[in-house]
This record gives sequence, structure tokens and C-alpha cells, in this order.
Amino acid sequence: MERILVIDDDETFNGVLTRALARRGLDAAGATEGATALAMAQRQPPDRVVLDLSLAGQSGLALIDPLLAINPDCRIVVLTGYASIATAVDAIKLGAVQYLAKPVEVDTIIAAFDASALPNGDELTAVEPLSVDRLEWEHIQRVLHEHDGNISATARALKMHRRTLQRKLAKRPVKS
Repeated sequence: MERILVIDDDETFNGVLTRALARRGLDAAGATEGATALAMAQRQPPDRVVLDLSLAGQSGLALIDPLLAINPDCRIVVLTGYASIATAVDAIKLGAVQYLAKPVEVDTIIAAFDASALPNGDELTAVEPLSVDRLEWEHIQRVLHEHDGNISATARALKMHRRTLQRKLAKRPVKS
């Protein structure tokens, strides 16, 4: 039986997802902190990991390398409530197999672990272009990432008032 570790600081979400995965026949365990997750992974290396991008203000991406050091064959799916192209690229470069935006179905998470379940070029359907609002969100996220999360530096780079940038960042991203 494959072991799956759910790392998410939202205790309710973590518990619900862990139980849902267990009902689907997976040996699932949950952790709400990075240090706890790594200790659990040391004791019983997971085959799969569901990793939240933001763990109590820290980046979940920092756990990818240590998790892959414990089990190089581990398949990691990153979940986030604030998806952006910049963080998706970072997650994949670090070794995650998939990056999904919340809310997401449990079966979609399970399918994301299987590389053969991902669409290939022949199966891709035409994609609508992103809306102007979504493009703006993605651009802001990219520039914010380039400035290591520094709001003031990002605002200067975007030639935008800091408060305006903070208001834009406080909003949830538009879907498309």
C-alpha cells in the first residue's frame, strides 16, 4: 500500500483530505507543520506527498528538497489557494510532479500523482486566453517573486503605489 503524507497548516482541510485519501485505500497521514512532516517522513518515507504552498506564512516549497532527499522516488503535488505561474514553475523545477489550485477534488489530486494521467499534446484542448485581470495578477506575482516578496521593491518595480499593490495582493486571484 502506498503511503501518502498530507502537509497543510489548515487542520480541518488536512483532516478531511487525509480521511478522504484513506477511504480510497491509501495509507494517509497528515502534518500541519514542516518540521513535523519531515520527522514523519524520516520515520516512514512517503511514496506521495500533498504539499500546501503556504505553511503558516512559510513557503511549502522549502520542503520539496528535504522530502526528495528522504525518498528520491517520492511524487509531490503542490496545492495552493493563490496559484501563480511563477510559483508553479518553481514547484516543478524543485521536483513537484504537479501544481493544483484549491479547491480541488480528491480524485484530481490522486490522478495528479500519475504522470501517465497528465494530458499529452494530442489530448490538449484549445485554451481560452487569460483575462486582463488574470494577466495582471500573474505579472504582479512574477515581479513579487523576483523581489523575494518585498512589497516596497515590487511596488517600485511596477511603478505602483505600495498601498495600491497591497490592495491588489489582498484580493483573491481571478480564475481566468
